Amino acid sequence: MDSSIRPSSLINTVYGAFVRRLGEWISIADLIVLMGDLGVDSQAVRSAMSRLKKRGVLVPERRSGTGYSLSPAMHPVFDEGDRRIFGSLEPAALEDGWVMAVFSVPESERTYRYQLRTRLTWLGFGNMGPGIWLAPARLLEPARATLERLELSDYVHLFTSQYAAFSDLRTTVSTWWDFPAIEAQYAAFTDAYGPIVRSIEQQEDIDAEEAFRHYVPMLTQWRRLPYLDPGLPVELLPDDWNAVAARQLFQQLHGVLAAPSLEHVRKVTGL
Repeated sequence: MDSSIRPSSLINTVYGAFVRRLGEWISIADLIVLMGDLGVDSQAVRSAMSRLKKRGVLVPERRSGTGYSLSPAMHPVFDEGDRRIFGSLEPAALEDGWVMAVFSVPESERTYRYQLRTRLTWLGFGNMGPGIWLAPARLLEPARATLERLELSDYVHLFTSQYAAFSDLRTTVSTWWDFPAIEAQYAAFTDAYGPIVRSIEQQEDIDAEEAFRHYVPMLTQWRRLPYLDPGLPVELLPDDWNAVAARQLFQQLHGVLAAPSLEHVRKVTGL
């Protein structure tokens, strides 16, 4: 497993991929067992759970034992994550146009400026200039919902638009998004998980625990990418854009590993 992946990120993946389907609660004892399968020790699990509780992601709840439930406030966040991660991976259509976010934040409230930049970047917006951000039009509703949920909507105007003139749009778009950085993350994903696909292809039947050990880190690394990459129209992308191969790899791994991983979680938790 990639040692750079934080335990809290792995726990988020376990909740998003499995615990939500199994009653939204898991005992700390069972979670420690599952995280142990991923090479994370019990102290690191407890520390990560404490941080997630402080951030309002999880709430303590006692059922058959001491455990944590997903906070109701996080339901829309995880639902939107499902749409971005597992929804359509097709590039946006150029003719559908754009959504533009324009914001101005008073100097006395500049912390909101940082939050807006960070959140718009995470949503997949490209930066056209100070306070002006752009994304494919299909990100309008996710942007609206996120900005309202984070109480940032008072500072932002959202517009839908079409590009009219004057520059070559393909050239200009490459200055609004950091294509090399996005491609580097896709390449890292492909390098890490391409060998796993080849290994799995040689097995007649994959063990459920082994599937879980591969699937959770894989999904944790992948789920960042559909946010950083907004799925720009193919006409605007570099000719050797490596997202296509990475997406195919993700779909293949998800198709093979998701079901046995859930089987392993059910076996450990009894849920």
